[in-house]
Amino acid sequence: MTGLRSTATYAALAAATVGFAASIASLVDSLGAAPSFCAASGCATVRQSEWAHPAGVPMPVFGVAFFAAMLVLAVVPRPRLRLAGAIAGGVFALLLIAVQAFVIDAWCKLCLVADSSALATLAAVAVGATTLAPKRALAALPVAVGTVLLLRLWAAPPGLPDLPDGTPDFVQREQRPGEVTIVEFVDFECPFCRKMASELDVAIADAGPVRLVRKMVPFPIHHGALPAALAWCCADAQGKGDAMAHALFTAPPSQLTTEGCEAIAASVGVDLVRYRKDLADPATRARITADLTDAAHAQVTALPTMFIGGDRIVGAELDHDDLAAEIRSARP
Repeated sequence: MTGLRSTATYAALAAATVGFAASIASLVDSLGAAPSFCAASGCATVRQSEWAHPAGVPMPVFGVAFFAAMLVLAVVPRPRLRLAGAIAGGVFALLLIAVQAFVIDAWCKLCLVADSSALATLAAVAVGATTLAPKRALAALPVAVGTVLLLRLWAAPPGLPDLPDGTPDFVQREQRPGEVTIVEFVDFECPFCRKMASELDVAIADAGPVRLVRKMVPFPIHHGALPAALAWCCADAQGKGDAMAHALFTAPPSQLTTEGCEAIAASVGVDLVRYRKDLADPATRARITADLTDAAHAQVTALPTMFIGGDRIVGAELDHDDLAAEIRSARP
């Protein structure tokens, strides 16, 4: 193996390994309740775009599959297949970069790492990367683990400082003197959130009035979650947030489409002219992005999650009596 071919071979292996790690990190963020690797606004915007789930498949799945294939081809003596795969991956990476630049108008750090890795893989294979012995290719394993750890440190934003009692400071800022404030992270399609919503309604009716602050955390795997979150933001802007939330939680999940959510909005008395204007306003999506950032800072990793006063409650195990007791204990 000549010097140039040897360098290209190991460069192709390294690039595919880094891209594989970045794609896994992106997939974790796409499937989680809140991002673990990148909660920056650009990452959140790209993750919530229609390009993020072609045919319902999270885009990082394609990255994981491509880089896994290139790692396998690194030890298989099929140079033509290796080159064809590298070309396909490089062209797709250029397309995704163009989509971020000209369609979504936002940049995802993890996506850029993966796309750049695909282009680097293509360059190395085109220069003359050849087949590696399987034992040498095992060097990719520690590189992948190290890359994931580095991405975790680089892409994730620093957490907001917590108060001594462990309550995130943005939750503390929502508190008002003399009343109980509940900060609730919501996915309107999540079956556990729906169960908790019905229990919380009964608890509030039993324990007295509360101030309820909802933050949108639409799971990418729930196709109706983002349309519902956007619809709720538009209704909330007209003072119809509570009625809209109840209607969205009780509607069949199949109705949580753009058209279905508009019909739900009309049923609770929302002005549809203003609703459509707000729906097209980038500020509405920005609000959801900000909520996702708050969820990441609060280390929300499962739904439902809520804060009653300063106490964190995770999961839907509590019934309405338990929730009512929590509300009473938080009342000044």
